[in-house]
Amino acid sequence: MISIYERLLSAFGPQDWWPGDSPFEVCTGAILTQNTNWENVRRAISNLKNKDLLRPRAIYELSRESLALIIRPAGYYNVKAGRLQNFVAFLVDEFRGDMDTMFSMGLETLRPMLLDIKGIGPETADSILLYAGELPSFVVDVYTIRALIRHDLIDENADYEGVRSLFMDHLPFDVKLYNEYHALWVMLGKSFCKKTKPRCEECPLNGL
Repeated sequence: MISIYERLLSAFGPQDWWPGDSPFEVCTGAILTQNTNWENVRRAISNLKNKDLLRPRAIYELSRESLALIIRPAGYYNVKAGRLQNFVAFLVDEFRGDMDTMFSMGLETLRPMLLDIKGIGPETADSILLYAGELPSFVVDVYTIRALIRHDLIDENADYEGVRSLFMDHLPFDVKLYNEYHALWVMLGKSFCKKTKPRCEECPLNGL
């Protein structure tokens, strides 16, 4: 797994993920980015910032209908408003809205708690843990799975937890490494290992 990382890093360079001015903004972005592109998320977050609402307590007290209108650029805005408020309710009710207190629970305790929140799946939970909490939880996404299948490194029926374990069992628990590695898989998927018309001959992993 390290040799693959080194190939990707050589091809694309450091990605410096995740964009966000605060841990709470990173969490918000991780929830809003589901099934949309980052530009749409950026616009939705800008709307929240412009109204001084990018704060746990502010979103907690906002009506779901009002929140949905504000984050409309992110798409599926009614669903995402519910998911964001579910997360914020957890944060406020359990930790008084304090991100540091939440992340102090540690990876093994906090991850199951996040997965119990309606609308927070494994990829979103791991993005929150890794990028906002700086906890070593590897993020798996569609780009990672697609490339691994095409290189016969996993079975096409492999599930999220199995793929996550593949990385975490063969890599050191290193937040920076997990951060870069996930971002590099995304770059590979967008640039070469596309869903249709993949550029296999030019792929940095060609011949693996």
